[in-house]
Amino acid sequence: MATWKTLLLQDSASPLMEQLSFFHDHTLMILVIITVLVSQLMISLFFNKFSHRLLLNGQLIEMIWTILPAVTLIFIGLPSLRLIYILDEINNPSITIKSIGHQWYWSYEYSDFKNIEFDSYMKPINSMNPYSFRLLDVDNRMIIPFKSQIRLIVTANDVIHSWTIPSLGVKIDATPGRLNQISFIVNRTGLFYGQCSEICGANHSFMPIVLESISPKYFIKWTSKMIES
Repeated sequence: MATWKTLLLQDSASPLMEQLSFFHDHTLMILVIITVLVSQLMISLFFNKFSHRLLLNGQLIEMIWTILPAVTLIFIGLPSLRLIYILDEINNPSITIKSIGHQWYWSYEYSDFKNIEFDSYMKPINSMNPYSFRLLDVDNRMIIPFKSQIRLIVTANDVIHSWTIPSLGVKIDATPGRLNQISFIVNRTGLFYGQCSEICGANHSFMPIVLESISPKYFIKWTSKMIES
């Protein structure tokens, strides 16, 4: 999760976030190279004493500064398009979960299992454990098995919300009257924190998201327990 000392992206917990991190580094490297080269040219232009008062145009230099940016955009655009298709691809999801945004909490429905529905509210400070994170922990976590493809269907009951977990590279709008879906896989077990990323009213800051990734064996036990209760 993000802390005060976190300057860059959070550690990835899914293949999608790994690819997003690689694309971020790739694009940043290109931007740094361009910034250094342009800065060097500007400094040399300011401080050299050369001038050419009869120079009206230069076809060669104009071709160069047209072609080079086009090539640079291709090197940025092709990996970006590849990532977009990876984001949209859903192949035989193991579990489908529906998340519904409310003012100001989330509710979850496990469509593949009978009677598994619950609301997820932020834990008030007076009922938190010593190891809980303030304004981030919830009373009922969304639980999934790791290394399984999850299809998340997101909607809202009142206004637009946004279901976001940065370490998974997942951010999807919850729009009233509309179903949006996204697919993701979690690489490892653990707790992953997120928050609503769309300003949705007075308590927008108080509807966190907590996803708990566990082994498939314990996930089956948890579903059996939820169905019985």
